[in-house]
Amino acid sequence: MANMPKDTEVFRKYFEKLGLESEIADLYLTLHAYGPQTITGLARLAKVERTRVYRLLDTLTSTNLVELENQYKRVILHAAPITNLQILLTQREQEVRDLQDELLVMHGKLTNSPHNHLTRVQFYRGPEGNKQMHWNQTKAKGETVVILYETMQINTNMAFFERWVRKCNSRGQKFRGLVGDHFMEGLQAWYDTHSNERLVHWESRYLPPEIYPITHSTIVYDNVLSYYNWRNGEIFGVELYNQEIADSQRQIFELLWERAVPITDDLNWRKPKH
Repeated sequence: MANMPKDTEVFRKYFEKLGLESEIADLYLTLHAYGPQTITGLARLAKVERTRVYRLLDTLTSTNLVELENQYKRVILHAAPITNLQILLTQREQEVRDLQDELLVMHGKLTNSPHNHLTRVQFYRGPEGNKQMHWNQTKAKGETVVILYETMQINTNMAFFERWVRKCNSRGQKFRGLVGDHFMEGLQAWYDTHSNERLVHWESRYLPPEIYPITHSTIVYDNVLSYYNWRNGEIFGVELYNQEIADSQRQIFELLWERAVPITDDLNWRKPKH
């Protein structure tokens, strides 16, 4: 087996993470090492029962790991590029997105409960927890107001950020944001080396630190007040569901908004001189 990888266990574990049986890895690696085979030949070389190979053949083809060549009275199996698994990964990503959308629908049904007036606090930890908080914002029914310490792009991967932007834009969601020096410096540094989709309905103003020093991000939508923290290795967030508290925080935002400086072009922004 001159072309058989030395550490086949790595492949077996990866295939298992994809929900594929380890024997799929054995069959694929055998084809890769020995070249095209009949089902009988593949079973013998991979030490997998022939009837078992027949049962796994559908999985091998549906995952695009093998290509079939029909010859007279027999089928020849060829190993396809392992990068074809990207097709499976893309399908899984779409399935996760669909599940997230369905989760929001179910959440909406539960929040219409007669007990929804009760105050609720939800705590999140880690990058994935904060991503969930961002995704929760996509269900906002009214305007979202934010006080941002740093840009969302820096703390989430590009794929998630652009999916979030597309979701907000498709729902016509409106945002107003107050930002400070740290946010603007980070935003401009990001766009020096990146480009991405942007919110259609976004209006921002600069809040000087002498008026209000921004040390963390605050988001208010509907009856939700959210706090984010990504600083000093501590990544967590808190959602507080209470209409009166959310309204109170929105009033504070409006007072600060009146004292802030409009930003007409955040990519060519220059700090105002006082």
